[in-house]
Amino acid sequence: MYNSVLSGGEGDFVEKKSRFIGGGYFVKSEEEALNKISQIKEIYKDATHNTYAYIIGKDAKIQRYSDDGEPQGTAGIPMLEVLKKEEMRNVLVTGTRYFGGILLGSGGLLRAYTKCARLGLLAAKKVVRENFNRTKFSYDYTYHGKILNYLTINGYKILQEEFTDIASLTLYVKENAPIIKDLKDMTGAKIKIEVKACEELPTIDGKIMR
Repeated sequence: MYNSVLSGGEGDFVEKKSRFIGGGYFVKSEEEALNKISQIKEIYKDATHNTYAYIIGKDAKIQRYSDDGEPQGTAGIPMLEVLKKEEMRNVLVTGTRYFGGILLGSGGLLRAYTKCARLGLLAAKKVVRENFNRTKFSYDYTYHGKILNYLTINGYKILQEEFTDIASLTLYVKENAPIIKDLKDMTGAKIKIEVKACEELPTIDGKIMR
């Protein structure tokens, strides 16, 4: 389980005639982060600066940043600090600047690029990424109504349904979730439970975002 973002997005603002664009992106590897940075630089190739910061890995082992020509420590580091403060993982934030002719000074730049990082995270939508087991439940039809009612009450979404001589439902289930014991109790243990795969999924307030 770790803090991250759902996908990618951008926001922009103007500070003393300079236009800033803050981006946030989910990246699974450093290679993916570098590819995205290259794309941003191509999209905004006429910009004065394209700065960035990223943290890769659940252990935050890879941390990189770039001021891209801004005074040292005024762009990449403050953006990286936003990621560290939010305990973000597998996230890239970018700060693009179109110079408007007025110098902002070190303090002004630091605040502007901090805002870029925050805007990027907001646009990319902050989530918690958790592991879920893709689980198949198979049981006699006599229990189907009760099980559907249980799933509805507890907010489960059915991924797949199969109806043969028995009923089968596939769901995303957290490790050691109460549903396992509850459905066993409901059916007198006359239910087959198969974990098909473990998947990392984005969640907000415990609900899976797709």
